Amino acid sequence: MSRLGQIEGVTVKELVRHPDDRGYFEEILRDDDHLLRGFGQASLSMTYPGVIKAFHYHQRQDDLWFFPVGSAQVVLHDLRPDSSTKGITQVLYAGEDHPILIVIPVGVAHGYRVLGPKPLMIVYFTTESYVRDQPDEHRIAWDDPSIGFDWTTQNR
Repeated sequence: MSRLGQIEGVTVKELVRHPDDRGYFEEILRDDDHLLRGFGQASLSMTYPGVIKAFHYHQRQDDLWFFPVGSAQVVLHDLRPDSSTKGITQVLYAGEDHPILIVIPVGVAHGYRVLGPKPLMIVYFTTESYVRDQPDEHRIAWDDPSIGFDWTTQNR
């Protein structure tokens, strides 16, 4: 079973919306946020309701995730051998109703589950560009027993 808590090096930035009678404006990422140690690539992905995309981790790049459409259960698990939070699993809820940025450092496994009836959009930034013949993508099964995360909805 996962030990839940906050993972060292994971940063969450709450976003601020400025609504008016026309809609709203919301800044996402600024250079003076100092959230990324460098810019590599920005990408967009859409995932259908009920899908779990997990787990993977990187050895060279950090990720920054933002979910502008839909809702996600984000699950992080610290694999770093020298981390004070090694073995900790952190769960965050993000999406259009809870606009946050999530910075995921090297060595932290990450994945998400789409919540609700509509597709999820993720915009993510990485500190390195994707290299097709040497990808920094290391996969772990969504139900890996060493992580032991229960992806089912918990009725409380």
